Amino acid sequence: MLDVSEDVRAEIGDEEAERLLAGETAPGSYDCTSCRTPGDTGQERTSTVLFVGAETAVLAFAHATCIPSQVVQVAEEHLQGAVRSITGEEPGAAAPAHSAAATAPAGSPGTGGGQAVLGVTSGLVLINGELHPALVVEPTAPIARPGTTGNGGDDFLPLLIEQGFVPVHDVNQMPGTLPGWSVLLAMGQLHAVLQPSAPGGGPVAWWQAHQPLQVTDGWRTAANKSHRVLVFAAPVGSIGQQPREDLLRDALEKASAGGRLVAAAMPLAGT
Repeated sequence: MLDVSEDVRAEIGDEEAERLLAGETAPGSYDCTSCRTPGDTGQERTSTVLFVGAETAVLAFAHATCIPSQVVQVAEEHLQGAVRSITGEEPGAAAPAHSAAATAPAGSPGTGGGQAVLGVTSGLVLINGELHPALVVEPTAPIARPGTTGNGGDDFLPLLIEQGFVPVHDVNQMPGTLPGWSVLLAMGQLHAVLQPSAPGGGPVAWWQAHQPLQVTDGWRTAANKSHRVLVFAAPVGSIGQQPREDLLRDALEKASAGGRLVAAAMPLAGT
């Protein structure tokens, strides 16, 4: 009942892949790396998911109905955090709206040429009667266009619009999907927002959590149901740190009304 993709097989080798398929090294029961509920390799189809860092690789298991077997590239420090979560050192659940700050890589499209600190808040957003998992991104300072001195105002939204984000005129309208971008939810925690790199290269982190960001069970369930996350972005000072989802929604509405909000839908990468 185990699925081992060609990408996973290439990483772990034919011998280990065959041992897994024969049941020699596969667990009988497991916690799905996507939905975090129990699974049984003897009773239901199970995907092998290989998380690969610079020096570490972790083989995890998931319900095949949640995600397919695949290789997921993860920053080494995040993979170490995932290992800690596997061994039971994972902290408790977060509040309904939870925030984290991280540094976007220098020269990332949409962030300018320097190190930009982006605050990220997770929450559920109601659109047309259905709850959708969302991330709200807000820098801690104005973002300059690459090659400028940083004194010419805030180019955060224009840079994102050039990348394919669309202005939000009504929070009740679903944004379109942004090709090549994705949200990495690994081991039930939020690790990164990924963007396309140069042609022929793999995805790179546009935003990366210093520590994996806890999300609520409801957020994770909604994400696993839709396999899609809505990413909203606003300039510094537009949203703020909102402790509750109703307050976060109010802040989004105000930013939208002021022409200070862009958004895109992104698929889940990995889990």
